[in-house]
Amino acid sequence: MSKGILNIFSEVANQYEFVNHVLTFGLDIPWRKRASQIAVADGGTLWLEVCSGTGEMAVNLQKYASSGTRMVLSDFSFPMISKARNKSELQNTSISLAESCRLPFLDNTFDLIVISFATRNITGNRLRLMKFFKEFNRVLKPGGRFINLETSQPKSMAIRVAYHLYTKRIVRTLGRLISGSRTGYAYLAHSVATFFDAEELSMILHEVGFSKVKYRSMSFGIVAVHKAVK
Repeated sequence: MSKGILNIFSEVANQYEFVNHVLTFGLDIPWRKRASQIAVADGGTLWLEVCSGTGEMAVNLQKYASSGTRMVLSDFSFPMISKARNKSELQNTSISLAESCRLPFLDNTFDLIVISFATRNITGNRLRLMKFFKEFNRVLKPGGRFINLETSQPKSMAIRVAYHLYTKRIVRTLGRLISGSRTGYAYLAHSVATFFDAEELSMILHEVGFSKVKYRSMSFGIVAVHKAVK
């Protein structure tokens, strides 16, 4: 990711979780819960969360993990991942400060990889996103699963227009006021409006070598959770 994106997430780390809860009216909590349930359904003993941020998704995953499951959290922002390191709920967890396009892990290592609300911040460019997905595929074991929880584009044009208007006017302004970051939530609002819809994201996952790609839309299509298998 770019240095500009790194600066944004370093700026908003202290208020990141609180702002997310406010801007989504608390819906990010059940979204993460549902994605976690989908992620852990097929088990495995070694999991990786990329772009793990403050570890909120990792806490959800651990609630459903079987005894003995080990989890690695990887992120490129030290202030964000420091928040995760201080979470007492996270047990049997390792931390890796790393770029998600160059993961410091061997091929065929993990049973599960999860990313939540970070894919659109990696890049909005299709070809570049494919490179990141190929890297995730590389470190997954054969038969391993990739779970992607991200904002999407509602199929209803009326809902899509209202959703984009909300992110442009409310998310940008309220996010700035709460977090203190002048640029962070302007960028995040822009990335929400321009990211791929669920069908196109499924196609991209197929193109990089994943199989059995499925997705579940939530909250009228403003969010989708994709599941793909190596």
